[in-house]
Amino acid sequence: MGERHVARNDKNEMGRIMQEEKNYKDTLNLPATTFAMKANLAQREPEMLKKWQESGLYETVRKKSTGRPLYMLHDGPPYANGKIHIGHALNKILKDIIVKYKTMRGFDALYVPGWDCHGLPIEHQCLKDMGKRKEDVERVDFRKQARAYAERFIAVQREDFKRLGIMGEWDKPYLTMNYPYQAAIADSFLKLYEKGFIYQGKKPVPWCFDCETALADAELEYEDKMDDTVFVKFPALGSDDAHYLVWTTTPWTLPANVGLALHPDLDYVTIETEKGRFIFAQALLENIRQKLGFNQIREIGIKKGRGFAGREAQHPFLTRTSRVIMADYVSATDGTGIVHIAPGHGEDDYKYGHLENGLDILSPVDSRSRFTKDFPAGEGLKVLKEGNAKVIEILTEKDALLHTEKYSHSYPHCWRCKKPIIFRATPQWFMKIDHNGLRKNMLQAIDQEIIFTPDWGKNRIGSMVETRPEWCLSRQRYWGVPIPVIGCTKCAGQFFVAESHAKIKEIFEKEGADAWFARPETDFLPAGFQCPKCKGADFKKEDDIIDVWFDSGVSHQAVLKRCGAAYFPADLYLEGSDQHRGWFQSSLTTSTALEGRPPFKGVLTHGFVVDGAGKKMSKSAGNVVAPQDVLRDFGADILRLWVSSCDYEYDIRMSKEILNQLADAYRKIRNTFRYILSNLYDFDPAQHAIEVDKLHPLDYWAIQETNREVLTVLQDYDRFHFLQIYQHIYHFSVLQLSGYYFDVLKDTLYTAPKDSFLRRSAQTALHYILGRLVKVLAPILPFTTEEVWQAYPLESGVSSVHASEIPKSWGEEPSVLFDVMDWRDIRNLRNAVTPVLELKREQKLIGAGLEAKVRLFTAHPEAAAAIKKHLAELPRVFVVSQVEWMDEVPEDAVATQYQTKFLDGAIALKVWVGRAEGNKCVRCWNYSKIVGTHAEHPGLCGKCLEALSA
Repeated sequence: MGERHVARNDKNEMGRIMQEEKNYKDTLNLPATTFAMKANLAQREPEMLKKWQESGLYETVRKKSTGRPLYMLHDGPPYANGKIHIGHALNKILKDIIVKYKTMRGFDALYVPGWDCHGLPIEHQCLKDMGKRKEDVERVDFRKQARAYAERFIAVQREDFKRLGIMGEWDKPYLTMNYPYQAAIADSFLKLYEKGFIYQGKKPVPWCFDCETALADAELEYEDKMDDTVFVKFPALGSDDAHYLVWTTTPWTLPANVGLALHPDLDYVTIETEKGRFIFAQALLENIRQKLGFNQIREIGIKKGRGFAGREAQHPFLTRTSRVIMADYVSATDGTGIVHIAPGHGEDDYKYGHLENGLDILSPVDSRSRFTKDFPAGEGLKVLKEGNAKVIEILTEKDALLHTEKYSHSYPHCWRCKKPIIFRATPQWFMKIDHNGLRKNMLQAIDQEIIFTPDWGKNRIGSMVETRPEWCLSRQRYWGVPIPVIGCTKCAGQFFVAESHAKIKEIFEKEGADAWFARPETDFLPAGFQCPKCKGADFKKEDDIIDVWFDSGVSHQAVLKRCGAAYFPADLYLEGSDQHRGWFQSSLTTSTALEGRPPFKGVLTHGFVVDGAGKKMSKSAGNVVAPQDVLRDFGADILRLWVSSCDYEYDIRMSKEILNQLADAYRKIRNTFRYILSNLYDFDPAQHAIEVDKLHPLDYWAIQETNREVLTVLQDYDRFHFLQIYQHIYHFSVLQLSGYYFDVLKDTLYTAPKDSFLRRSAQTALHYILGRLVKVLAPILPFTTEEVWQAYPLESGVSSVHASEIPKSWGEEPSVLFDVMDWRDIRNLRNAVTPVLELKREQKLIGAGLEAKVRLFTAHPEAAAAIKKHLAELPRVFVVSQVEWMDEVPEDAVATQYQTKFLDGAIALKVWVGRAEGNKCVRCWNYSKIVGTHAEHPGLCGKCLEALSA
């Protein structure tokens, strides 16, 4: 009976306490906000985009930017085919973060998005849709279809980019197929021609036989390829039956052989074997003996390579001789130290064979990579397959083949069809890289004028420019801007550029490049024009189109200079690391040639997106993460947070697991905003704000920490250190604010009198912190920060966070008050006390922190003075009920230390934790001896009694 009676009394007591808590609930300052806990970004973001469109937010931002200092981030154009992929999202979001930041920082940051509309991908897809080859379609009609295809995917991609929260001139983008842009392409080409940079010539170029077109270096991808290699003997004329021993990985090029290259400074040995007499590099003797199975070797003589210069060899299976030439690229690391030279099938062969030694250019291979009638034995055979086999067969028949084997090596492939290419000499249009000091000027600009982020980009593009060959500009395709050159049909090499330049530009501006194929040649020449050489009037327009890298490469003419002279050069070009050999380089080349300076002040490079394991994304591997799926499942702000969290200097990992981690980080940042907003529901800064120098020191400390963080973040924005921005803001939100400052404020904000100094001081700081955080995060989280701005009007008359400014003064940290030094140390003091509280909680001595009483001791006199000075504040800081100083240290006190920046570093500390004295206050849950002593409010502590009487 007695036990049951006690239990019943305890239950009655619990009921009484719960009723008292309910009675006092209305006296608390409970948080309230319209800012939802759950983001629902996938649903909320499209609604926000619609409101921005209806309110004309972008126009408002642009109008406010008028007259400010210019900042131009020039957009590199993606191809207008297919939906955007995750790499597009990464690239555009990085750009948008910068543009938004620069705009809020007081710049006129015009962002003009662009699309690359010409070229093979679109042409190939259109032909595929039609089920035809290019020679089977009418050119002008086909170009109209290609234009419509590009327009369709521009519309698709535009909406995807806008959905990412990217602001820009979406209604006025630049398109390489727009008439004025096409005119600028032609105009740039003709200007370069008139400056002597462009010429037509026959030389070997990378050739894709599947796409049937020449390729630029930037359109080549290198993959491992297994090939047949052969050791071939070339009879040495006039030398006692000796043979030059030649090794090649491309047997199919032997029909075009006209020379043999030796290194002038290598030693070449002549040996007698059971298989004959051979000449090759002495350093390779042992390797060749093993491969060719020589058992008997007698050395006849050794001679430097230069001693063979000018001699001749008999072609192994054709009635043609091959001249011996010198070339310093020949090595003795593999092969035989003798390289067969076919100027029609290789860049080095062309340079050393044709340019330096006058050897003929032979190329018996057609556009489909088949041997032509110029090599009757192999006519019609594809060179990389049956052609190779046929040459090996002929070598065997002629007893010229000593050895063959499989060899794996890095080989160029077409960037589009992924098939191996060949090198083939055909008449093409080229841009000279060494004319008028162009290469030297480019290298100087790279070294001295351009800021590269990361800085290794300087060496990367510099090494490419240093070794790049002449630029092959012509493509054998239908969709693009034509080579705008008219020549005489009777006089080879007679072209009329100066005479046609102005009319071509004028007509292209009005009618576009289609006019080239629709109008006769005479429409582009002066009335009654005749060839000055033969006096004829029979002219021919070039049929080839210009390389699309030239199209985008002259965007500095078509876009930047059309925006206004002040926009050239651009402040920044930002693209993937592959553009060091692509758009960055084509832009730098054309701008330096045309303007004498680079088109950009800075270049930012980012890596490629790979899956969570670091592997390349591909549909076949099933590891592709589509941005459309991320938007549906997470929202744009999560995707943007992922971009900011990446170290873009390297390849960037993306997976569902990574997105889930980012979503968790986002929730913590969102909760930071929600905590602040929910505690400012009754705060009007005009009425309630306290002057900064009169705030409670804890709140001033919070403002100081915010200023320090903001200063660091702004510096990171200026340096494009987005990962550091994410890390700083995340850690500040989670550790400094949520983990410390907000925890300390809860009791004050909820239980202190509404208009008390402590509460209004805390709210003043929260208002200040919110104003900083929402702006510095706006470029990264545009939708969430806009939601914050709409939930709490931070600035009168500013309808959107994106129309607000980040003042220049934010870069200047305010002066530090004396007490801030103590409060920075108090933060560290709490870090030392918290583990002791956790220990006592594990030992079941206490439950919640408010059940604890903490006693402190340190022998350090200055630290002791600082602790005693703020002793009354420490219960709030530690979130315990009582904190006392102890002069005598009990045995069960825990020895620890805390760090201080203002004293001697680590301060030895003793911490004792026990049960709090008194009873639990039903209103604030602190323990106090006062509870139970007040007749009218027996359940309240002294602090809550004061709050009720205020």
